[in-house]
Amino acid sequence: MTHLLSDVVNTSSVIGTINAPVNDPLYTAADPNAAIGKILSMGIQLFFFVAAIATMIYLFWGAFDWISSSGEKEKVLKAQNKIMNAVIGLLLVVVVFVVFNVIMGTVLGGKFGIGNNMEFKLPTINSTP
Repeated sequence: MTHLLSDVVNTSSVIGTINAPVNDPLYTAADPNAAIGKILSMGIQLFFFVAAIATMIYLFWGAFDWISSSGEKEKVLKAQNKIMNAVIGLLLVVVVFVVFNVIMGTVLGGKFGIGNNMEFKLPTINSTP
C-alpha cells in the first residue's frame, strides 16, 4: 500500500484556507517587503510627529513659565532654559530627519521624504539600484 501525492486527503474543506485581507493598505500585491516597509514608514513618521509635538509642548511650557514668572529672576532663568532646551530639541529632530533622508536616499536607495509619500523601501537581494 503506497500512497501517492494525489491520494492525500484534501483538508482545505476541514481546516479552511487563509486569504489576504481585502482592502488592507499594508498588504498590497502580496509583497511582505512592501508591508514591512509601510509599517516601518508609519513608525518612523509617528516618531517624528511625537518628537515634534513634544518639543513644541515643552517650548510653550517654557513660554508660559516665563509669562507667569512675575519678573522673578530664578523663574525667568528656568523658563529661558526650558525654551532653549526646546529649541535645541526641535533642531535635533530636524537634523535627524535630514540625516535620515540622506542615508535613505543615497546609501540605501530608498525613498523617504515629504514629497514622495514617505515610502520606506527595504533593500532586497534581487533589487536593482
